[in-house]
Amino acid sequence: MTRLSTQNLSVGYNKKVLIGGIDISIAPGEVVSLIGPNGAGKSTVLKSITRQLEKLGGEIYVDGENAAALSYKSFATRFSVVLTERLKTERMTCEEVVEAGRYPYTGFFGRLTEEDRRIVRESLSMVGGERLAELPFDAVSDGQRQRILLARAICQQPQIMVLDEPTSFLDIRYKIELLSILRRLAAERGMSVLLSLHEIDLAAKISDKIVCVDGDKISAVGAPEEIFQGDTIRSLYGIARGDYNLLFGSVELEKPQGAPRVFVLAGGGSGIPAYRALQRKNIPFSTGILCENDVDFQVACSLAAEIVSVPAFAVLTEQDAARGAEAMLRAGALLAVCERFGEANGAAKPLIALAKEKNIPVYTDVAQVPAAPAAQTSESSAGEGSEAMAQKERAAEGAAGAAGEAKHER
Repeated sequence: MTRLSTQNLSVGYNKKVLIGGIDISIAPGEVVSLIGPNGAGKSTVLKSITRQLEKLGGEIYVDGENAAALSYKSFATRFSVVLTERLKTERMTCEEVVEAGRYPYTGFFGRLTEEDRRIVRESLSMVGGERLAELPFDAVSDGQRQRILLARAICQQPQIMVLDEPTSFLDIRYKIELLSILRRLAAERGMSVLLSLHEIDLAAKISDKIVCVDGDKISAVGAPEEIFQGDTIRSLYGIARGDYNLLFGSVELEKPQGAPRVFVLAGGGSGIPAYRALQRKNIPFSTGILCENDVDFQVACSLAAEIVSVPAFAVLTEQDAARGAEAMLRAGALLAVCERFGEANGAAKPLIALAKEKNIPVYTDVAQVPAAPAAQTSESSAGEGSEAMAQKERAAEGAAGAAGEAKHER
């Protein structure tokens, strides 16, 4: 069953089509998120669906009925809308703003019944807005206003809730609570939720379906597991520098350029804070020895200049340790952040002793790693002096043999 659908919908301003061919369908209890870069047209799509803007072509259907045929009252009892524009309240209290959500159900004089007032109180409670009830709406913070407007939309008891960037102005606590409320409304009341979000990591977690709005077209529609893979997100947002981690739903900034200056001995999540700290200090690094299912491996793929890795769930061998030793000696310094070694990663532990034996600096905290030079000549960024390189090559010759003793040193 489809609650809301569009067929070949065209939207825009001043009779000029900005986006055409929009086909979206939302079932009862489903949450659908629009994502895309700033100015892509997400708000235009939402405003056209909710009659804030005149559609320029195509059709919108609600429960199979053409939305254009719905009366104002019928439309208001089926849709509730939370947009980004500031509401003109003329000295209304927060509670009175929420009460406005009941007006489609009141009579000619707009009087609220005791049942209406119960729904108002329940809606305020759902968003944690009880303490704001008597305060002037214009006197509360932007984040508090957003919660009150959500309470008004809930109070309207719609079949379909449409929200434009509802997490704007909210701190992380209320972002989580707001999205949890929307999921609850969808699950418990069968409400269909259509919203736009800038936080694509949140969109991946709340949505049953993702709609990618890309300027003049809808470039992709699908479940989060379909959209958040491959190059879809990079293409949608035009990410040329840095990276978007599909597994974690997080953005990683551009990796430092140049040859690795330190080898990070990591694993089991110990490396991620170090990787990001080194990136902030603009220090290129290598890392290992990581299983490909290790959380560190995921972020290392975005930030590390070189990764010494093994297949998922593998037990490290002496050969793996030798590869790690070679990478460490090439970098010329060791940052040891992995503190726990067991049967699976035990072969990597002797790298610490090897570094000390070779008089390579061993650090245990990123703060100890010397900062990158403010400016490097093209010669130094491309390679090192011949004597320094020769020293590293001589040291590397003994790496495999020294790492091969790992079995006896454990």
